[in-house]
Amino acid sequence: MVVPVPPRGRRFLSAKVMAPTDGPSMPELHSPEDRRAEAIGLAHAIDLDVVDSLIIPLNAPRPATLIGKGKIAELKARIDEDEITLVVVDHTLTPVQQRNLETELGAKVLDRTGLILEIFGRRAATREGRLQVELAHLSYQKSRLVRSWTHLERQRGGAGFLGGPGESQLELDRRLIQDRIDGLKKDLEKVVRTRTQNRAGRARAPFPVVAIVGYTNAGKSTLFNVLTGAAVLAQDQVFATLDPTMREIKLPNGRKVILSDTVGFISDLPTALVAAFRATLEEVVSADLILHVRDISHAETDAQALDVQSVLYDLGVDVRLADARVLDVWNKVDLFDADARAALELEAARRERRPVLVSAVSGEGLSDLLAAIDARVTGNDEELLLEIPATAGKFMHWLHENTSVLAQDGRDDGGTSVRVRVGTDRRGRLDAQLDQFGARIV
Repeated sequence: MVVPVPPRGRRFLSAKVMAPTDGPSMPELHSPEDRRAEAIGLAHAIDLDVVDSLIIPLNAPRPATLIGKGKIAELKARIDEDEITLVVVDHTLTPVQQRNLETELGAKVLDRTGLILEIFGRRAATREGRLQVELAHLSYQKSRLVRSWTHLERQRGGAGFLGGPGESQLELDRRLIQDRIDGLKKDLEKVVRTRTQNRAGRARAPFPVVAIVGYTNAGKSTLFNVLTGAAVLAQDQVFATLDPTMREIKLPNGRKVILSDTVGFISDLPTALVAAFRATLEEVVSADLILHVRDISHAETDAQALDVQSVLYDLGVDVRLADARVLDVWNKVDLFDADARAALELEAARRERRPVLVSAVSGEGLSDLLAAIDARVTGNDEELLLEIPATAGKFMHWLHENTSVLAQDGRDDGGTSVRVRVGTDRRGRLDAQLDQFGARIV
């Protein structure tokens, strides 16, 4: 999908709103300054011109406008002075709050969910990604006045969100939107079935799946690229990767694994997006190993890690536990000086689930990471030397499909000596094949 850049001179004001917590057990994980910086990064992701950003303390949310009349008056004066046409509120707004703020401020208003939807709409490249984004967008739009959703799409044209809602989208009523949602869900059900079949196919192959997850901009795609030699988009911006990418890599012991790069997570990720991307995120749930990549140089790295854990927990993966399926990867260690690096290594050594320290940019620690992956996915594997008769060509094919063939040499009798690594889940099948084809373990 192509989303046009807003016209030159378009003005933007980011209003950061601090909402009250749900109780003492739900503290604000991110500092106000970090949340403001993140909101500005989100705005830049769709090429908005950020004129100013404000942090607005909020003691109690106003049902009608979220913020008080005095602050609205201040914002209105600034908007009129600088001819600002779009205000982004880094908070979830109800349809009533969004409409009232637009009326009071005389400018279009976009909340956090709407902003992230815009970014996802630009980033989606595959049919599956576009379907998921459109479903999330329409689910969000359904609860709002249709004609209020025009601030970024008016110039796009085309039918439907993917080509840009355009003027034709404005004529849809709730029934038509629901019809489209129902159709998208049916299309995504096909995607889920296809992914399930693909996962079943991979389960029959001897290749474990290693999924990379982490906060957006943690360096996942850069790490993926350096490990696989792929050309996945890796930029210093949020949600540079949206559609999942999978590549095969070979570990130090010769075993192959499938490495999967996934969408980055973010604090307060809209529920509609989590639900819409569940088919994609199921790749993470079913992975044999999960690499939780963290930008360890970021001031809010611990809070970001908790955000990732929260999303994964909703998907049924509890990364808080010392789970053998989770490997923590502390990225961007090249940004530390010698003293800070020494302190970081001490901290890593104290962790119950010891992380691997790497730099996807400099390559530091990548051999340790591959060794750690190797140990996790092949820890229960068994290495065997087999003697296979010359007539067992089908068995040789089976070995290549179901084990990691490490080496093979011809014998004087026309047979073959093969060294393989086999997982415990396939050892019984291997024994049956040995008997059938007259091969043996040396």
